Amino acid sequence: MNEIKSRIIKLREIINEHNHNYYNLDKNLISDFDYDRLLDELINLESKYPEYFDENSPSNRVGGGLSDKFSTESHIYQMYSLDNTYSNEELESWYTRSSKILDTKDFEFCCELKYDGASVNLLYENGKLVRALTRGDGTQGDNITNNIKTIGSVPLNLNNIFLKKFEIRGEIIIRNDSFNQLNRKREELGEPIFKNPRNTASGSIKLLDSNEVARRPLQCFLYSIVSDEVKIKSHSELLNIARDMGFDVPKYEKVVDGLNGVKEYIYYWDKNRSNLPFEIDGIVIKINNINFQKKLGFTSKFPRWAIAYKYKAENLVTKLNSISFNVGRTGAITPVANLEPVLISGSTVKRASLHSFDQMMKLRLRVNDSVYVEKGGEIIPKITGIDYKNRGSENDVIKFPKNCPECETKLVKLDSEANFFCPNTKNCRPQVIGRIQHFVSRKAMNIDGLGDETIKLLYNRGYLKDISDIYNLDYDSISLIEGHADKSVKNLKIGVENSKSKPFQKVLYGLGIRYVGESASKKILKNIKSIDELMNMSIESLSQIDEIGEKTAASIVDFFQEEDNRDLITKLRSAGLIFIINDKSDLSYSLSNLTFVISGVFEMHSREEIKNLIEINGGKISSSISSKTNYLVAGNNIGPAKFSKANDLGVTIINEVSLIDLIS
Repeated sequence: MNEIKSRIIKLREIINEHNHNYYNLDKNLISDFDYDRLLDELINLESKYPEYFDENSPSNRVGGGLSDKFSTESHIYQMYSLDNTYSNEELESWYTRSSKILDTKDFEFCCELKYDGASVNLLYENGKLVRALTRGDGTQGDNITNNIKTIGSVPLNLNNIFLKKFEIRGEIIIRNDSFNQLNRKREELGEPIFKNPRNTASGSIKLLDSNEVARRPLQCFLYSIVSDEVKIKSHSELLNIARDMGFDVPKYEKVVDGLNGVKEYIYYWDKNRSNLPFEIDGIVIKINNINFQKKLGFTSKFPRWAIAYKYKAENLVTKLNSISFNVGRTGAITPVANLEPVLISGSTVKRASLHSFDQMMKLRLRVNDSVYVEKGGEIIPKITGIDYKNRGSENDVIKFPKNCPECETKLVKLDSEANFFCPNTKNCRPQVIGRIQHFVSRKAMNIDGLGDETIKLLYNRGYLKDISDIYNLDYDSISLIEGHADKSVKNLKIGVENSKSKPFQKVLYGLGIRYVGESASKKILKNIKSIDELMNMSIESLSQIDEIGEKTAASIVDFFQEEDNRDLITKLRSAGLIFIINDKSDLSYSLSNLTFVISGVFEMHSREEIKNLIEINGGKISSSISSKTNYLVAGNNIGPAKFSKANDLGVTIINEVSLIDLIS
């Protein structure tokens, strides 16, 4: 190792250590002048000797310039949401459910602050930051690695390598004093000030210019490690390991025995959260024992071993101007309040949900009522009550419509439901459009080129009247519509054709049967082999399937009793969609035992389509190139580091056309 290379490595180690002391330990052991001299020396040496380039060098934190767009990539481990509670009674119910499953009441809780920021998922391999994704939909997120590298509290190289490969989750936040200072600077420059730290942090990590991201005072608080290598006994121990590796894990957690300790922690921070240097919106309670966590497992959305206690949201009074009645894809009529604009928790609220007919009738709202509005879970505005001293006229009571506001069909209401429904499933515009939008969505058929506005346009022009019309589109006529050039129509055609290879589970979910979500569709397909078997099942037999209740079972039976729906299945089957569980139809083996890395932006397919093509044909997806990688599927704007590493390791580089040839 020569002298220059040794000096570069030493400078990186010194600067990383000072970054860790400053951002994570709140220790400033060097003057700004001396720190800048070290950084300048490193930058000068790296520019003179590019052969020693390292993408994780601390010199790269200043930002990497503009990016055309963020690519979407898959999390190795799904990112779940947290179930919320707002009362001690709900907290006690969660504890009781957990105790029954664990068959014991003798376990600890780890209580943590719930940071109010933007979720992020970091992937580390062999001590180096490989990738940073937003939470996205929980299975996929946007790649914001270049932006995250500008955040000083995110280690690019770890102090200690306890785990070779893992994901660590956290929140991107802005401290209150840094936020105020940022706004003061913007005010001096005549720029509009930001509303609140949370929205500013969330918006900052999605900026296209990482130089601008570097100027934002962002921090990253970490709170959870996920890896197959974890052998730790408790969550609190895992937090300490994260600290030892160099991550910023604020020391506010507390391990307690029993619910009384949890309640004391919740009460303490409810009274003292205003003294924190950053914003929180509640407390996260986790069962501390890792083995207990594994035993409790997950629902389709939440871990059963954790829950968030949310503090009461800001509740303000404003005037109710009117109520609109929206029709959903299932025909449910949802009342939405139109309000005098009011600033709540940093954002302007103009509309609020009333959820259902029952909720609206309970409030007996009038035009010009003064109503209490809050953000449910700090996100979705809702009306929580009325200021009875400031009511509108008795003659202005708002009535629920008797007929559908879209198609004028008489509404119906079942005793077991809280809402009215429009039964005109075939010709009610929002229902038809909503079902098509659901069918083409990412978790269903994932048809590129059919966005919400395009679907509305094609419906209005008569090209789409139901789901089956997707497979009989007149592409020549569509290409004549303004804004639909040959390339976009070509991509649409490819997206439609590719959807025909989607497995049965995606098709079943895409049909939009009421109460049959992604999780339910997977459960059903573990017990049947074909759509024909499902169409002929009774409520009793369907109810025997795990997690399929009587209401869901009845909905499935009702769906297939409709002649129009049975005709729809016939049309989709004729179009070539898969309605059978068959290894040969759901999975080919042309890419078996082959590992692929996908990088860049593609012209013919989306990254998700390429990923699906590989997996459907037996291949495996990896996030990083190694000696075990067989192919790098390269698109436009591929990162030079990946390209170089593939060449160094002798990995074959192919484009999307070559991938299709390989499958064939």
